[in-house]
Amino acid sequence: MENNILQQINSFLQQIILGVPLYRWTLALIVFFLFIFFRKLFTAVVLKAFKLTVSKTKTQIDDKLLKAIEAPLKFLFIIFGLWFALDILNIETEITKHVIRSLFIYDIFWIAYNSINVFTPEIHKFTQKFGKDLYKEFATLFIKSAKAFVFILGIVAVLQEWGINVTALIASLGLGGLAFALAAKDTVANFFGGLTILADRSMKIGEWVKTGSIEGIVEDIGIRTTKIRTFEKGLITVPNSYIANNPLENFSRRNVRRILAKIGLVYSTKKEQIDNIIKDIRNLLENHPKIATDQTIAVYFDEFADSSLNILIVCYTDTSNWLEWLDIKQDIYYKIMEIVEKNGSSFAFPSRSIYVENIPEIKVKEG
Repeated sequence: MENNILQQINSFLQQIILGVPLYRWTLALIVFFLFIFFRKLFTAVVLKAFKLTVSKTKTQIDDKLLKAIEAPLKFLFIIFGLWFALDILNIETEITKHVIRSLFIYDIFWIAYNSINVFTPEIHKFTQKFGKDLYKEFATLFIKSAKAFVFILGIVAVLQEWGINVTALIASLGLGGLAFALAAKDTVANFFGGLTILADRSMKIGEWVKTGSIEGIVEDIGIRTTKIRTFEKGLITVPNSYIANNPLENFSRRNVRRILAKIGLVYSTKKEQIDNIIKDIRNLLENHPKIATDQTIAVYFDEFADSSLNILIVCYTDTSNWLEWLDIKQDIYYKIMEIVEKNGSSFAFPSRSIYVENIPEIKVKEG
């Protein structure tokens, strides 16, 4: 009875699936899941012990290095599990060798990519040595460039592993290579546009700028594009070459902000009243604590308009903050209203007067 059962089991395991006996498939799966178990054991015991050890050191470099290699180290168990499983299945072709080697290459470049991420704060500190104005932008550009370099180098390494000569491939493309070069022209222009922005220090993250019809707060300056958050809260991605080749107005670099107004008085206002109003407004601006007295202050009778006598008012607040500017302007306008009222005049509004010189007499005949 037992021999029959064993013979049936043996016969079942000897069945061929995709050219490989079933017992080899079973053994390969067991080995692969055994490596998965080793992976969990490594995480729970070895990595935990390493983390405890490096946490006791004074430097943070070992903590960051461990964080950079943690995930790639765990992935190594997957690679080795797959490698041994394929060996058990007796599937050893050129393709499987290339696959395993490509996974090892991927793991190595994964460590390099993670290292850039974990050492980002150190990169920011390093770029501060070259100036504190744009160190964030320089650091961001360096980090993105380094990531792109690692990514491209990893792809080239994998292609080389598969026997593809990248240089020869590009050269053999002929017209396709020319098309690729033309397509990359804009990317290169945007890259150098980004360098121009940083070199000119025309803007930095957090500043309010306007270029062309685009206005908002700079959120990011990248290798190829700059992201600007509009005041409607939309995010606009602008090519760096566009910014480099167009006028850029940086509102955040202003230390003052202009108030420009025209007030219209009724035509019944006399010259003496206008003179007094102008003197009072000028005195108000020259003595207001929030008006920049080192800037232009102009208050003049400006024009005879259709319905009013207009007075031009120009001055600058001592702040460029938009909300503070609105508050100061409101205070100035309220006080101007009081000055006009105090001097016996009033504000004009669009109106039209009709003068009739003679009204013909209408004679009514008596019946």
